[in-house]
Amino acid sequence: MPVSQIHPNWSRPAHSAVDGYSIEITAREADALTALAPRIPAATPVAIAFLPGERRDDRVRAACAVRQSGFEPMPHFSARRLDSAAEFEAYLAAVVAQAGVRRCFVVAGDPPTPAGPFADSMALIATGAFERAGIRAIGLGGHPEGHPNMSEVECFAVLAAKCREVERRGMAPLIVTQFGFDAEAVVRWLAALRAHGIHAPVRIGVPGPAGIKTLMRFAALCGVGASTAVLRKYGLSLGNLLGSAGPDRFVATLTAALTAAHGPVRLHFYPFGGLARTLDWIDTYARMTGQEP
Repeated sequence: MPVSQIHPNWSRPAHSAVDGYSIEITAREADALTALAPRIPAATPVAIAFLPGERRDDRVRAACAVRQSGFEPMPHFSARRLDSAAEFEAYLAAVVAQAGVRRCFVVAGDPPTPAGPFADSMALIATGAFERAGIRAIGLGGHPEGHPNMSEVECFAVLAAKCREVERRGMAPLIVTQFGFDAEAVVRWLAALRAHGIHAPVRIGVPGPAGIKTLMRFAALCGVGASTAVLRKYGLSLGNLLGSAGPDRFVATLTAALTAAHGPVRLHFYPFGGLARTLDWIDTYARMTGQEP
């Protein structure tokens, strides 16, 4: 499946680590995205999270705001949070019709018990709804630090099966990883991913700059490894919880370690410290490296 089917940026080499990045927002951050749109490259992929307690209409409006701002909306579909097939197809139909969505990100979701008939992301893919709606690419979750309910071998087997199923249905798979603090673990995981014959493009999840307490809170919520040694490598100090940190060391380690053997890789930013603060970091990095994002 041609990588350009996912996004045109994948057809050319990245000039810097932040070149061709993507970013994630929640429905309530749509107004902030609109205000900051001039600072973001045209056609940037923008993921819209699927959070509990949100209304479907709010996520649809966020997808529309992304499209109207000149970017590529990529709404999340959380299988276990969908209470019926009708809800799933209504949300999909709405974002396709109103926001021109052609890319979706599909995850199982956090609830231990599904709210409806979908237990995992494969169950959503298997409905055939995405290709019927004209979706061209499907994002799938990657877990460089492991999965709480599967071994590493099982994780790769399941991910490979999803990639094959997405391609069999005429769409292109894209892997988007959970954020983390251990760049070395990410590099090892990428090597293992390719060794398992999975060659889909990968977006590496990067936490945007934020207060240390905020980063620790999101790490706990998302099950991200945060040992003292890993945090020290990242540039975090548990002795200074009032401080803040950005992904400088994380991105530098990735940049130094990645080779052609790791396959196509781009960054995906989780702006835990706010969208403006993440864009400030990206702009500063681009200036320091002499490249535009």
